[in-house]
Amino acid sequence: MQGSAKRYSCYNNLILLSVKTIEAIQEELIEEFALFEDWMQRYEYMIDLGKSLPLIDTAYKNEDHIIKGCQSKVWVHADLKDELIHFTADSDAIITKGIIAILIRIFSNQPPKAILEANTDFIDKIGLKEHLSPTRANGLVSMIKQIKMYAVAYQTQLN
Repeated sequence: MQGSAKRYSCYNNLILLSVKTIEAIQEELIEEFALFEDWMQRYEYMIDLGKSLPLIDTAYKNEDHIIKGCQSKVWVHADLKDELIHFTADSDAIITKGIIAILIRIFSNQPPKAILEANTDFIDKIGLKEHLSPTRANGLVSMIKQIKMYAVAYQTQLN
């Protein structure tokens, strides 16, 4: 689906809302990262993405929502609305905030099952993991794991 992220269609008097698939968002991200010539430009782009991150409510900036295994502090919160998971997050470090912003862009507003079935090959395709320190790479894995754990919990609720 090109253009807007949402499209409305009518079928048997029902309004259906369709959103971009995880795979489509990953492809967009791969294309965006390919536009940059070097990793300094990509880091700057990640920092910009972090600035546009939908911020987590301060009530969720606590130990219950912190990602364990990250070098920096990263908080993630999820809500289920209309069978889609909506994520908010924040971090105390600009690069880490950019990393979580990428993950939120990909996985937010998606059904739990799609999140659980999604692969994360895009990380290798954009070269992110190889340009992170070992501790940040571990933090990336922890962020993905936490997002998938939210998906497991919400999928269980839907069953």
